[in-house]
Amino acid sequence: MRISARADYAVRAVLEVAVRQDSGPVKAEVIATVQEIPHKFLEGILGDLRRGGVVTSRRGGSGGYRLARDAASITVADVIRAVDGPIVSVRGERPTGLTYTGSAEPLLPLWIALRANVRRILEGVTVADIAADALPEPVKELAAEPAAWENP
Repeated sequence: MRISARADYAVRAVLEVAVRQDSGPVKAEVIATVQEIPHKFLEGILGDLRRGGVVTSRRGGSGGYRLARDAASITVADVIRAVDGPIVSVRGERPTGLTYTGSAEPLLPLWIALRANVRRILEGVTVADIAADALPEPVKELAAEPAAWENP
């Protein structure tokens, strides 16, 4: 599984809005500057996040972006789906839409299991968790494994 630049930028942008929104709407320029995201690229991402119900926007001098709902109810999976669609796909298809024959038949449950594990992590972490630097214990445990930091 690959996390696209678009998904990475989207999660960072939503996190920036979450930590700043008590001061009012957050301007795209601020997000782009602080997170070092190309502004034009960010505008497209923010549009997808708005259409996906993750953020709202207001125009004008006092405008900007706010979370559409509480940060504790927005998961990382919600953000990624808003900008990239399904979290795990095989050749651009959802695993449940695939069929294999012969010796490749065992691949389907493997892809389904992979999707289930990725979803378990990304649906189990909210924007509020990240903003509070309070990742859930299972995520911390996985990240604490030395092998997790190695590139095979």
